[in-house]
Amino acid sequence: MITCLKKNVLLAATVLFVQSLKSQTSIQQYQNVKFSQVEINDKFWRPKIDKVSTVTIPVCIDQTEVKTPRIRNFEIAAGKRKGKFEGIFYDDSDVFKALEAIAYSLKNRPDPMLEKKADEWIDLITAAQQKDGYINTYYSLQFPEKRWTDMSMHEDYNGGHLIEAAVAYFDATGKRKLLDVSIKFADHFASLFGPGKKHWVTGHQELELALVKLFVTTKNDKYLKLADWLLSERGHKYAKGYTWSDWKDTAYAQDLKPVKEQKEITGHAVRAMYMYTGAADVAALTGDKGYVKAMEDVWEDVVYRNMYITGGIGSAGRNEGFSTDYDLPNESAYCETCASVGMVLWNQRMGMLTGESKYIDVLERSLYNGALDGISLDGSQFFYGNPLASVGSNARRDWFGTACCPANIARLIASLGNYIYGSNKDGIYVNLYVGSNTAISVGKQQVPLTMKTNYPWDGNVQLTLSPSKKTSFGLRLRIPGWANGEAVPGDLYRFEDTSVAPFTVKLNGKEVSYKREKGYLVLQREWKKGDVVELTLPMDIKRVISRPEVTENIERVALQRGPLVYCVESTDNNGKAWNLILPLNASLTTVEKTVLSEPVISIQGPAPRFTVSSDGSNITTETKQIVAIPYYTWANRQKSEMQVWLPTKIKDVRVNR
Repeated sequence: MITCLKKNVLLAATVLFVQSLKSQTSIQQYQNVKFSQVEINDKFWRPKIDKVSTVTIPVCIDQTEVKTPRIRNFEIAAGKRKGKFEGIFYDDSDVFKALEAIAYSLKNRPDPMLEKKADEWIDLITAAQQKDGYINTYYSLQFPEKRWTDMSMHEDYNGGHLIEAAVAYFDATGKRKLLDVSIKFADHFASLFGPGKKHWVTGHQELELALVKLFVTTKNDKYLKLADWLLSERGHKYAKGYTWSDWKDTAYAQDLKPVKEQKEITGHAVRAMYMYTGAADVAALTGDKGYVKAMEDVWEDVVYRNMYITGGIGSAGRNEGFSTDYDLPNESAYCETCASVGMVLWNQRMGMLTGESKYIDVLERSLYNGALDGISLDGSQFFYGNPLASVGSNARRDWFGTACCPANIARLIASLGNYIYGSNKDGIYVNLYVGSNTAISVGKQQVPLTMKTNYPWDGNVQLTLSPSKKTSFGLRLRIPGWANGEAVPGDLYRFEDTSVAPFTVKLNGKEVSYKREKGYLVLQREWKKGDVVELTLPMDIKRVISRPEVTENIERVALQRGPLVYCVESTDNNGKAWNLILPLNASLTTVEKTVLSEPVISIQGPAPRFTVSSDGSNITTETKQIVAIPYYTWANRQKSEMQVWLPTKIKDVRVNR
């Protein structure tokens, strides 16, 4: 009787859940144009994409296959060699992220040998999968009886990255072997967990967003429903695992409240970004306004009170995440590279969900600064954390014990084509200014489009549209907030000089009327083959100041030009970066420069410097030229002092004892 009653209750819950999901409809304002449809050819991003293909991915393969046991674990699980599991329980995910990066790379730069290597790995992964669809070398090789007993142990996280790699590889190559593995895994998970089945709270969120990708690829709405259900599991004390029992920290994994009731950012930054990306995906496809409101509230908490000027997030190393509002120290800033990658993912989804450019403004900030800083200019070394000041103790590394960041930044750069354009039945969105070629569907019409630009070094953008026949639609060009006098959405940071230089737009060489919508310049007209739009954005040097609550930045300024944040590095400044001030009236100019082989625009100008006499008895002040370089280029030449936030006056003198 009791068993029958329980079954009826579970059945009723399942029916209600499915009905609520079916009653909702998509509210996504536009869809991104996939990376596989975009050819990037500009002077800024194309070399970086090529270095990911020729340097970073080979580094990832070497570390994954030779220098660490990650691939060996799959060989053992597949029965190809004898041995025991070595490494950390989440190491499988690094194999999958590397495969995802390879998938994007193969589309950007076809390479038969690289594709052969990927297929070899996929064969191993396929052979390592158990008959019921389960795949995880840590448990399969050691504790098969403990599968799915601890929600903190990343089985779901690994599986999410498997799905993302599988979808990317299928998109890039048309091969579905890995896709079939991922479907089998997802079906295995769905056989155990979901409405009317066992509870499951993802300890490290990732599976949610991956399931949405699987839904989009397979059109099987079971996966979208499962993603929605996983989000609905949070905040109800269902979780079991060491994160909750040993650490007793439900905020760490964003499990204090149900997702739709969350208003503040908490806990581990990467977990948060992946979860909110998944929530935005589900909201966009189901029309669930509960998720939309929560995403907007949490986003404001992040951007208005908890984001660095670089777009980095997660100031605290103790939890790899958030602490208290306005706690944004510079030298001890954690700012994990993966968290900045997550900011790009989440803000892309929020942009598509709402059609508002402010989300792409934040995406661009994180991409060009917080994320790009995570990889060296030659593509071979990495930062795990990205501080905004250094006394010379920070250096990039070849690899890490927890190696999530190298393959993560590789997959982001290789998939950059995903973030440039968007479209819907009414027109085209141009979100990022990256030299490229594409063809975009508007209604039933294909519109070839070419973008030429030297962005971010100058603000000149030329777009050529070539529909085969005259076609009416709206072309939306994002006008970055920084070009409108807004440092960031909200008032966490603002420009010291609030004057705004005008931008210009021309059509076929003549000024043209336009309207403004949600941060976009909109040209609504009948387009013909060969129409040329020219947009010129101002590239003034801007001084940025913080809200006074950010106490470390009081009476300090940061420098920004276009989307790039700058820093002063000792390598360019006579071996010192902490012995200067930058008065607000200092005259600054731009000067072409190279950092290693990277051509950049530097910012230079006279500023007071302090020098201690050789006998240590006095300090002298003299005005010398300072050189500031883009933040993403620092720490590439040697260990060096560095500061992003520069003092504007002397407040204290510290004497060694």
